[in-house]
Amino acid sequence: MYKIVGQEGAAKAADFETIHGTIQTPVFMNVGTVAAIKGAVSTMDLKQVKTKVELSNTYHLHVRTGDETIKKLGGLHKFMNWDQPILTDSGGFQVFSLSGLRKIKEEGVYFNSHIDGRKIFMGPEESMQIQSNLASTIAMAFDECPSSTAEREYIEQSVARTTRWLARCKEEMAKLNGLADTINKEQMLFGINQGAIMPDIRIEHAKEITEMNLDGYAVGGLAVGESHEEMYHVLDEVVPYLPKDKPTYLMGVGTPTNILEAVERGVDFFDCVYPTRNGRHGHVYTNAGKLNLFNAKYELDDRPIEEGCQCPVCQHYSRAYIRHLLKAKEMLGMRLPVLHNLYFYNNMMEEIRAAIIEGRYSEYKKTKLAGFAENDKK
Repeated sequence: MYKIVGQEGAAKAADFETIHGTIQTPVFMNVGTVAAIKGAVSTMDLKQVKTKVELSNTYHLHVRTGDETIKKLGGLHKFMNWDQPILTDSGGFQVFSLSGLRKIKEEGVYFNSHIDGRKIFMGPEESMQIQSNLASTIAMAFDECPSSTAEREYIEQSVARTTRWLARCKEEMAKLNGLADTINKEQMLFGINQGAIMPDIRIEHAKEITEMNLDGYAVGGLAVGESHEEMYHVLDEVVPYLPKDKPTYLMGVGTPTNILEAVERGVDFFDCVYPTRNGRHGHVYTNAGKLNLFNAKYELDDRPIEEGCQCPVCQHYSRAYIRHLLKAKEMLGMRLPVLHNLYFYNNMMEEIRAAIIEGRYSEYKKTKLAGFAENDKK
């Protein structure tokens, strides 16, 4: 059940009911690839930094520890002690990112594991079975993510195959949700729109997958090398052809600016490794832009990362102390910036939602972008 509770232009705030609670959108999903957020962040920490949805990776959990083991332990929620929604991506992106280790066929993809080199096969049915074992709230359909620089003929063939795979995913999930030993019999399925940066292919694909009446729809294959302008253009073209009564998810995006722009174009769900990856390298997000805490100018700076921030880090620690930890290569030096960054993103999503509901989103976006640009002028 997806209910829009506020709208301003294409920007929308909605309540999306799931078996693990209602997701209030727009929402940023915090990326925990192998059932943990990188940077020594626990699920108790996630509650503290306002995380609403956790995202884990089907392929990575399949090759390390194993989805069947996780099923025996009660599924991903119980395994990682997280009682709120979890989205699992399908492993399809690894088809793109592990290009040197795979072979794509109609039945699915043949991989060599990046861990031990063993041969792995994953197709639509296998991806659904793994995600069913993990018992996530939302499963992503198995797709191929063609390169934005691929030839048009290849992109057309790839998208057609992704559509055929989606039909197989839907059929397999219906079957799995009906089995007696399935942990989450209410698991949802999101389809993925592909087509690189070719709007006509994207639009045609959006029309086709809309007819399948899925629980939600993602725009995949962006933020993989194309320019921000190309990404925004694709969203302008394709989002109007995705269902208005279902959530829209922009996969792998992005920076705070990307999120503000995509919300304005009608996107509900986001995920990205930026806040955690950048945090582990001492880069922190503020309303005045990004700071690099390794910089010498913070050596004697006893202020928090951001004045007025209510995150658990800014409440207790200074820039100078965090810089000291980073320079000393202490694990806490990675952990604290990650916690701050996740809080910054999650809190921004709450602000965005409130601004849409109150009809002041365009004003909010303008102010936020102007603040981000401040640091660039210094």
